Amino acid sequence: QVQLVESGGGLVQPGGSLRLSCAASGFTFSSYAMSWYRQAPGKERELVAFISAAGGRTNYADSVKGRFTISRDNAKNTVYLQMNSLKPEDTAVYYCCDPSRGYWGRGTQVTVSS
Repeated sequence: QVQLVESGGGLVQPGGSLRLSCAASGFTFSSYAMSWYRQAPGKERELVAFISAAGGRTNYADSVKGRFTISRDNAKNTVYLQMNSLKPEDTAVYYCCDPSRGYWGRGTQVTVSS
């Protein structure tokens, strides 16, 4: 079955960096676009970043443009989210997903606090 397993979350100070990883299995990873979403306490889940199947096209939420970078390694069935210059408002649970097919990971907590 399809599995998406996120890792790399944690506690980081404002201005710091984290790299999230998402290991995919159970489907032909290289054939599908992938996304990262996040959900902060009391807020709706929101799209953070998108990457096409081959990795040639990416999109970002305005709030993370210039700070976050999505990438993928189709040989490793893994999608990444490099997060730099983190802000307290980036605190959320981050989900790896293919929302078009209803596939979501369980999420990884990112907390930005001094």
